[in-house]
Amino acid sequence: MKPIIVGTDFSQGSFVALEIAVDIANKMRSDIKLIWVRKEKKLVSLDEASRKATEQLKALCAQHNPNMKYGRVEWEILGGKVENAIADAVRHYDGQMVVIGTNGASGYEKYIMGSTAVRIVQEAPCPVLTIREGFNFHKALERIVVPIRINANSRQKVPPAAQMAKIFGSTVYILGLVETAQDAFTLKTYLKQVEQYMAQEGIAYHTVGRRYDNYTQTVLKYCEDVQADLVVINTEQDRLLARLFLGTNAQQMVHKSQIPVLCIHPEDIGDIAR
Repeated sequence: MKPIIVGTDFSQGSFVALEIAVDIANKMRSDIKLIWVRKEKKLVSLDEASRKATEQLKALCAQHNPNMKYGRVEWEILGGKVENAIADAVRHYDGQMVVIGTNGASGYEKYIMGSTAVRIVQEAPCPVLTIREGFNFHKALERIVVPIRINANSRQKVPPAAQMAKIFGSTVYILGLVETAQDAFTLKTYLKQVEQYMAQEGIAYHTVGRRYDNYTQTVLKYCEDVQADLVVINTEQDRLLARLFLGTNAQQMVHKSQIPVLCIHPEDIGDIAR
């Protein structure tokens, strides 16, 4: 099985991401590649930074390998921009998913942390799972929200969402979204197709419809209402375009969501959906 790529900066958020990645790896019978990326501007030398990082990476592997049921956690130090290094690791190891943590910071620091996650989502040629530092990883991923709108790419997130539901034994909450009442009939058709897919895959689901003015606010409010543990979204553009500009809604979801966000590039959903 292709490995899961986990980026770490030794923050609490990245530790939570690794915990969840171990759970996913056990259910998918895969290895984990734990990546730390050297930053160019540092107050200490690269050698000293790499030495300290090596110690921490070895400690993390020693901590988590006893919990790996089928594969192993292996570490590597890469150089360059974080997003490029993570994307290169995905290509080199043929990774099936990237898992990263974002710190529960505020203000400007929160923006910077979120921006790093957005850039990784832009560059990685596979699904990316972003996890907020404060997320309770001891809680099972029981409820997965899948927003569905009337556009060509919206339903492409359904197979990877279904796969995650199978991995964790989750219930999928299908959230149909329309901006005008005139779109309600078309949305109903879309939702019926998604329901049929979930039924065929043997996945429990609930379906609701909502009108919205602000996509992100509506989705996050619904996630809060149903106490969701994961939300699956599209980047709204294919991977080549997303490299230049990630959709505004996807950016806001990564920045603002307090629960894990699984970002899918349309037409580039990776092995997780197969």
